[in-house]
Amino acid sequence: MSDADLKEDLRPEEAVADRDAMPEVVPEEASLDEDNRLKFDFVRRVKDALNDENPDRVYDLVEALHPADIADLFELVDADERQPLARAIRDLMDVEVIAELNDWVRELLMGDLPADVVAEIAGKLDTDDAVAMIEDLDEEDQQAVLAEMEPEDRAAIESALSYPEESAGRMMSRDYVAVPETMRVGQLIDYLREHRELPTEFWEVFCVDALYHPVGSCALSWILRCPRNIPLYDVMKRDQTLIPADMDQEEVALRFQKYSLISAAVTDSAGRLIGQITVDDIVHIIQEEAGEDALLLSGAGDGDINEPILLTVRARLTWLVVNLATAMLASSVVGLFQGAIARYALLAVLMPIVSGMGGNAGTQTLAVVVRAIATNQLTSSNTARMIWREFRIALANGTALAILIGSGTAMLFHNPLLGAVIAAAMVINNLVAGLAGILVPVTLDRYDIDPAVSSAVFVTTATDTMGFFTFLGLAVLTGLA
Repeated sequence: MSDADLKEDLRPEEAVADRDAMPEVVPEEASLDEDNRLKFDFVRRVKDALNDENPDRVYDLVEALHPADIADLFELVDADERQPLARAIRDLMDVEVIAELNDWVRELLMGDLPADVVAEIAGKLDTDDAVAMIEDLDEEDQQAVLAEMEPEDRAAIESALSYPEESAGRMMSRDYVAVPETMRVGQLIDYLREHRELPTEFWEVFCVDALYHPVGSCALSWILRCPRNIPLYDVMKRDQTLIPADMDQEEVALRFQKYSLISAAVTDSAGRLIGQITVDDIVHIIQEEAGEDALLLSGAGDGDINEPILLTVRARLTWLVVNLATAMLASSVVGLFQGAIARYALLAVLMPIVSGMGGNAGTQTLAVVVRAIATNQLTSSNTARMIWREFRIALANGTALAILIGSGTAMLFHNPLLGAVIAAAMVINNLVAGLAGILVPVTLDRYDIDPAVSSAVFVTTATDTMGFFTFLGLAVLTGLA
């Protein structure tokens, strides 16, 4: 299909004409299950209609869905069915659907469209949604799309793209209401009613001084309940939480959570108001960051099921190769005790228990510490207390496990010395796991390295190596082997 055909088919405002049959609008309750997810049978009917090349049937099935559910439908159909689906429901593909699409799915759809069509769609989106769509494109495609945009929209997008990725400047909206602090309540109400170009949805009005520095804010509820003759500087809230444009989005989310914000002003390096961030954007960020840390700890990459297979393989294989190297290091420790293992083969049976339990304990501590760092619960002020806390937890857990494994081993193999050796090794390795689980991520964080990315490799290496070394070393020292 040519670019011209794609352009004609996928314009959001084009109407579908010449329908042969009456529309069959599917009630929303028939398409969603009790968990508000699209039903398997509904998705299958859509896929069958696509395979039968029946766009009218597809349109009738999808028409009643909420934009967010339409976006979900694009994830649930196969990759080669997404373009036909978009063509079949082209007049339903409004900006709300585009904004809700998964990043990988949206990139696939936008990548097959001509630059002028992408520019037209971006011009209808809020600035933050338009930036999220355009930043995923290649540099050449970005420039082509920006060249097709209106000058005002292009300037806003280029300004946002100049800020670091995942920063407040990228995610902020430039649609906000700002007025002089000297304005009276009545004047503000008249201003909001008369100026149609103002945003249609907002929760507060920002008050600025002559240099456009935010000096306060007024919630709409305050404005509606105050007498008209009251100046804004008498009723505005002066204590604001201002967001620097270069602040990382994770820190922005923490501020919204800590101070229970609905919206917040974004300022540039000179302290001037340049945008706002609202809580609906933060909900997505909190979800993304929480999932991202868990995935990074496992080395699973982005973890998006719509990510291309080759990218997923590359992301996972990188960390698997690193883990292979650490496994070889641990095996080299075992190699130091080949003679002992040859003399007493039972050591080879029991030593994985020590290293495995240490790895599990280290992972538990690591997960807690990484989360505490990400949510600002763990800072330089309480690091020492946290280390002491994890030391005591590791000692208690190690002792409990040592009693269980030591007594069980002694009774099962009728060898009290073997039980004592594995018990001592269990305590030592649990202490190593607890300390590594906190010291590794804290150290990485001090050097501005994301602890969620690299910590697991170091902790696993420490617990495996020390587990083998302590168990086999104690066996040699005690004359067991």
